[in-house]
Amino acid sequence: MTAPAHYLAQSWGGHVAHFAFDAAAHTVADPLLSAASRPVAHALSQPVVQSVDWLAIAPPVLAAITALVVLVADLFLPDARKPLLGWVSIAGLTAAGLMLLPLLDGDRATFCAGSGTTRACSYTADHFTLAIQLLVLGGALLAALLSMTGLRDEHRRVPAGEFWFLLLSSAAGAALLPASRDLATLVVALEVASLPAFALVGIRHGDRRSAEAALKFFLSSVTATAVSLMGVSFVYASTGSLYLTQIAQHLPHVDGQFHVLAQTGVVLTLIGFAFKTAAVPFHFWVPETYVGAPLPVAAYLSVVGKAVGFSGLILVTVIGFPSYADVWGPALAVLAALTMTAGNAGALRQSGTRAYSAVRLLAWSSVGQAGYLLVPIAAAGYTRDARQAIGSTVAYALMYGAVNLGAFAVAALVGRTRSANRIADYRGLYATNPVTALLLAFFLLCLAGLPPGVIGLFAKVTVFSTAVNAGLGWLAVVMAVNVVIALYYYLRWTALLFRAPEGEPARHHVPAPLTLALALTGVVGVALSGAPELVLRFAVTNLF
Repeated sequence: MTAPAHYLAQSWGGHVAHFAFDAAAHTVADPLLSAASRPVAHALSQPVVQSVDWLAIAPPVLAAITALVVLVADLFLPDARKPLLGWVSIAGLTAAGLMLLPLLDGDRATFCAGSGTTRACSYTADHFTLAIQLLVLGGALLAALLSMTGLRDEHRRVPAGEFWFLLLSSAAGAALLPASRDLATLVVALEVASLPAFALVGIRHGDRRSAEAALKFFLSSVTATAVSLMGVSFVYASTGSLYLTQIAQHLPHVDGQFHVLAQTGVVLTLIGFAFKTAAVPFHFWVPETYVGAPLPVAAYLSVVGKAVGFSGLILVTVIGFPSYADVWGPALAVLAALTMTAGNAGALRQSGTRAYSAVRLLAWSSVGQAGYLLVPIAAAGYTRDARQAIGSTVAYALMYGAVNLGAFAVAALVGRTRSANRIADYRGLYATNPVTALLLAFFLLCLAGLPPGVIGLFAKVTVFSTAVNAGLGWLAVVMAVNVVIALYYYLRWTALLFRAPEGEPARHHVPAPLTLALALTGVVGVALSGAPELVLRFAVTNLF
């Protein structure tokens, strides 16, 4: 090292050491120093350069790299070879999903600060992270398979390169979110998952309905994001930390002058994430968005979008705000009851002859299912072992993701010949496509919780028992009533598949990517019904 460089290094190191010492001295000497500045000395004492656990962060990183590869390749590929971008995207999502296997050995963490009891990490690959990443990457993969056929049918209105880049970018953000353990990373991951989704909804050129759906989705989501950011800033101002584990330690001991600020921050943060889950009264965007978006995008939002919202809500409540369980527990219980009731009521009102009624019914059904998913999170606020109660939500989400994507796959198939995609268009489907009709019937029975959809029945019983064990008997009763209500519209649609068709029945050609999507969802649904313990073991496991 040259003399000037050596001198600069010594000088800079001395200034940093002096600043750290000065900050530490003031932290001790000045009791009025704001909470946000207290960790300065500790942060400066940590090494600036850290080793990165590349294996732990491989799933979201692979999805992001694939997105960049697709974006660059789109510049050089002629239009006739654009379908290659779809297969590259599918390969990238498959590789990202396979990278979950080496992480099963044990929990891994990276981007950490502190040591011992003060150690906190921004990225953690634990059992909860892996389960949600499996749901996210699997849902994105199935949505990509549906999109292969959809882009071929709408190649003039949907630019392939932009579509695949946006889908992969959103999937990368969604895979990052369950691993986030600080509020900054959590918010960034949430926006990386959400912003491309806005563009995907309105990506069809010249489609007014798609543009209106994207605008409604964007405005409502941006409002929720602003509320979340304000809540996050209040929580940081009152605790002086962004790490969820440190926030959990500091919140019960917040100074009296920051108590109202902390309470407001917790409430605003919960409101923002409640919107992402499509909980009532933040659900109004769902039906119009699903109808206006390309069908594969609607399928993606119904599963991956929900996974993003619920994983974020679980992280901030159970890990970040456990001391406020008496606030968010009752609030989420009420939201769960309202959400499942509003969703099922909306699904009941769908007329079979109305345009896009099949997609609307699936949209309202997803709102109702969101209510069931909220029940274990609410129950976590009433139990001593809150983290174990979350397993029921994860188990239910995995079941819901597989069968709901299967139902959307059948809707995508019927929509190729029946552009209005009415429920009435499914009448007599068994006469022309018996395998497809049987698959849709199986998916609907899983969502209803009836045999042979055993996994749907067991998942609902698991959620129901979680509410009962937490002392939420009234919520269990509301859920039972809603399950009975949902039986009507699920069974009405199922029965329609086996009735005699009116007029000349439409024959639906099943392209290879759509066949693969139907096969995958069907195999997963049947396998889970035959061996429900593959998913239900999450309900009795501490995922964190």
